[in-house]
Amino acid sequence: MNIGKTMKKQQFFWSLFILLAIVSGIFAFDFYSQNRWINCFLFSSISLVCIFLAQTSALSYIQKTEKLLLAIQKKDFSLFPETDENTLVENAVKLYYQSKEEHLSHSSYKLLYEEILNQLEIGLMILSKKNNEWEVFYVNPVFLEILEIPKYNHWNLYENKTPNFYKIIEQSNYENSQEFFDISINENTKQSFSLRTKKVENVKNRFFIISLESVQKIIEQKEKLAWNNLMKVISHELLNTLTPVNSLIQNLEYIANQEVIEKEDQQDMQESLMIINNRSKQLLNFVDDYRQIAELPKPVFKMISVTEIVKSALNFLKPEFKKNNIILINSLEHQTVFADPKMIERCLINLYINAIYAVADNSEKMIKTEIKILNKRILLSVEDNGSGIPNEIKDKIFLPFFTTRISGSGIGLTLSKSIIEAHKGYLNYRSLEQGSRFEIWFLS
Repeated sequence: MNIGKTMKKQQFFWSLFILLAIVSGIFAFDFYSQNRWINCFLFSSISLVCIFLAQTSALSYIQKTEKLLLAIQKKDFSLFPETDENTLVENAVKLYYQSKEEHLSHSSYKLLYEEILNQLEIGLMILSKKNNEWEVFYVNPVFLEILEIPKYNHWNLYENKTPNFYKIIEQSNYENSQEFFDISINENTKQSFSLRTKKVENVKNRFFIISLESVQKIIEQKEKLAWNNLMKVISHELLNTLTPVNSLIQNLEYIANQEVIEKEDQQDMQESLMIINNRSKQLLNFVDDYRQIAELPKPVFKMISVTEIVKSALNFLKPEFKKNNIILINSLEHQTVFADPKMIERCLINLYINAIYAVADNSEKMIKTEIKILNKRILLSVEDNGSGIPNEIKDKIFLPFFTTRISGSGIGLTLSKSIIEAHKGYLNYRSLEQGSRFEIWFLS
């Protein structure tokens, strides 16, 4: 209310000054026409003073506003302006503090994002295109450490420092790409890296993201993870077997130390020995399963028909398909590969057994097998309409001894993957809207 009153008061004085200037000007002109020079000079002076006062007052507010707008433009937020009675100045002050808050928030977020990116274990560089020239928008310490180079603001400066790497980026035409490459850093032994590039652009800006990671480091991390998972499984299996066996042995020792062994104790001894025997067999089976994975025999290669191998595996499991009322759909192109027929058949049988288990709860059970050429490679796929594999365990299905089945050994998929990799191919899993598909890719 006070500001409103002040504004009205201010506008009143401005109007009064202007009105006085106009009235004084009229009187001065009238006196001038009557040759009354003193009166003319007096009213002319009054008119000029009123105009000067009105202009000075207006300019003071304009200068305050310009100062605030210039500070906003140059991002100089060291000022602490106060609100004024003038609407123009008041709005400029509000805009100033709003811009200051946004600038501080932006700076805080930028600091946070940079700190997060600096903590990444992969090298990251972001290029920004300005005036048809690429500049370094951001680069993290890991990237500089991998390539053993200093930090530059201009991308062109890296051409002399890392010519091979610079050439690879140039050849990508600054488009999305993913590849592996070997480069020699400071004339040392060549190292392998995984390189990914991503183009991000809008109407105003264009960015190019480069991520770089040592292949050796990736392999070491994967090996360490696989080793830890394997040790967990082996430790779990050993403890499940040895803990009850140890307890039973202690019980047998107690009975054996008695001077007289009663009939009930004899029965306990027989039951304990039977349990120990069963547990020992389970442990031996576990070790045998592990040996199958660790000591996979070398394939005996010969030219074979993929279709015939599929038919042989289907025929072997025919009783199971019939027993479970499973509909088989086959789309089998005639293709031949250089492979070990027994090992490929064993791999297929493992995939079919998993598919049978997956469709067990379905009212209509279906398993589809397909052979075709795709991307100059032979694709053999086994697809089911079962419940699928939950997202949380997708990354674990090929781990040794990992299983969700009560009676499963957990080596079927691991063994199948090892067999296909021994044939220079690879085994993939794909999730479907309903069910799963395992794909075996052979070199054609």
